[in-house]
Amino acid sequence: MKVRFTPGRVRVRIDDLELAALHRGEPLHARVGWPGGGWTLTLDPHGHDVAGDGGTLAVGLAPLLAQLSDPAQEGVTISGEPRVTVEKDFGPQHA
Repeated sequence: MKVRFTPGRVRVRIDDLELAALHRGEPLHARVGWPGGGWTLTLDPHGHDVAGDGGTLAVGLAPLLAQLSDPAQEGVTISGEPRVTVEKDFGPQHA
């Protein structure tokens, strides 16, 4: 999972194996820690909202998982603060 922050927006790119894990009901986590703190992003296949608390952001994908899996769709965007875009980044590495 690749994560990019810009003001008011989070962009997440997932590969084919990570999308398969979401379909199996497995949440995906990205974490960066440092002494005294850290940051965590979770893509939750069972959740329905975007919720943040301190250095933690949880993104619920349940209502959008079918759309994200559609081969014709590059990704999905969840409006709000922050706006979160989850995109597919399928390369030949898992072919």
